[in-house]
Amino acid sequence: MQFLIDNWILILAALTSGALLAWPMIKGGGGAGTVSTAEAVRLINREKGVLLDVSEPAEFAAGHAGGARNVPLGQLDGAATGAKGLPTNKTLPLVVLCPTGARAGRAAAQLRKAGYEKAVAVAGGTAAWREASLPVEKSA
Repeated sequence: MQFLIDNWILILAALTSGALLAWPMIKGGGGAGTVSTAEAVRLINREKGVLLDVSEPAEFAAGHAGGARNVPLGQLDGAATGAKGLPTNKTLPLVVLCPTGARAGRAAAQLRKAGYEKAVAVAGGTAAWREASLPVEKSA
């Protein structure tokens, strides 16, 4: 007990350090189904990942990541049978985006259940993509 009293600052520092390391997993940002924009670019460039935007067509037209395919979330119900716009090769990484990242997380989970084992959502969605100064396109 005397050890704890004499070294309370060290114990507090260790507990704080542990809490800061565990925070991303507790918060949900470090989940298995999400990646940062930098990791998304790596998947696209090095592993031939496919960029998939699950926004509604009007949102997609207003602004989307450069080179993204638009497959609205509602159309992913047929992902197991091969929804239009999805790659036939289920081993390719699928990098999923939406304006905020919320729908992308649900879409990535649906796609993994449909056999796309490498489907991941971009944390922060298109907003994070813009903040990272990555290319954004608008449809005519």
